Amino acid sequence: MDTSVHVNFRALGLSEALLQDLAGAGFAAPTPIQEQAIPPALAGRDVIGCAQTGTGKTAAFVIPIIERLAMLPKGQPQALILAPTRELALQILATIEKLGRSRRISATVIVGGADMQAQIRGLRQSPHILVATPGRLLDHMWNGTILLSSIKMLVLDEADRMLDMGFAPQINQILDALPEQRQTLLFSATLPADLARLVQASVNNPVRVMVARSATTAEGITQAVHYTSHADKADLLLSLLGGESDTALVFTRTKHRADRLGHLLGRAGHRVAVLHGDRSLSQRRAALEGFKRGSFRVLVATDIAARGIDVANIGHVINFDLPNCPEDYVHRIGRTARMKTTGRATSFVTGEDSQQLREIERLLGCAVPVSPGSKAPSPAVPVPGGGLRRNGHPTTSHLKRSQPYSFRNARKPRVESSSHPVATTIHT
Repeated sequence: MDTSVHVNFRALGLSEALLQDLAGAGFAAPTPIQEQAIPPALAGRDVIGCAQTGTGKTAAFVIPIIERLAMLPKGQPQALILAPTRELALQILATIEKLGRSRRISATVIVGGADMQAQIRGLRQSPHILVATPGRLLDHMWNGTILLSSIKMLVLDEADRMLDMGFAPQINQILDALPEQRQTLLFSATLPADLARLVQASVNNPVRVMVARSATTAEGITQAVHYTSHADKADLLLSLLGGESDTALVFTRTKHRADRLGHLLGRAGHRVAVLHGDRSLSQRRAALEGFKRGSFRVLVATDIAARGIDVANIGHVINFDLPNCPEDYVHRIGRTARMKTTGRATSFVTGEDSQQLREIERLLGCAVPVSPGSKAPSPAVPVPGGGLRRNGHPTTSHLKRSQPYSFRNARKPRVESSSHPVATTIHT
């Protein structure tokens, strides 16, 4: 056993059994969010934790839950963890299974897209912890297969994302069904105003753990902006991927665009998978697991993956489309440079994205550097007769909207040798 792990986590007041599981799972030492959040959570205090993506927030709430539940008799579920996506819920479940083994803490996952009857069978095993997405949890509550009267601990993980996804009514219904006397833990990388209102209604005299200011990005991320046009985006992406060998996570704004881009990259010889909300649960698992194992070098995803992917050593995050919400930019690029590693984040910006870019930079508190070789558009200036000109040409506000992305006409890169990996997609 790594004695440094043992001593560092021992200082947090953890049991010998959990210390052994932490060492076995490869936890080297408590991260700042873990070091500051675990002691008050162990003491039963409500906690609001804000830290950069990839800093160990999941373990920061799983560890005290395991220790506290080990002291209670087994019966009805006594802890509820709410997450915005199926992927994040499954990752939380995996962490519980790793760290709760010696303490004999069990959990079951309640997410949409999975067999309801299988979930009911899991509930009959009397798990200590429910890990759930809001919609499917409410389905069970309405059917009478889940009662929340026994819950003593509630975790809202990535609560801001749940609000962004429109889950506020469901969360309020769930909060109303929970006992008033409970411990509440809330963790996120950002704390926008709408989340602050939810916090006021759901926590009691909380300990606030702010490892970094809201919307801080990891130091190891090298950010860049590529100015381009809609028609040139696909070629630019092919050029970037062809000039490097890193794994790449590519974000699009829509599911349809993710599918089309996945087909394009597959035809170009890249090992690619696609992940979005219209994929079945089995397809989403196959895409994510294949990306983790290296079967796929590129994963094209919508914002479902901005907070649902915990994959080590993603080399490059590419925003093919800028996100609608500036906070999602922080979560997207936080998929790289996790746990003090390094990585790159490149964003494609068209003339129509200027307002979104300004909002992102306002949130970050600094400008995103322009990539070498990319030229920022000149400021728009008035022209006689109304309208604006930029770079000597009328702006898009006085022209027809540019054509959709030219996937069909994107140039296919030359394959250097016959040993190039066979292109694969997950579309089945």
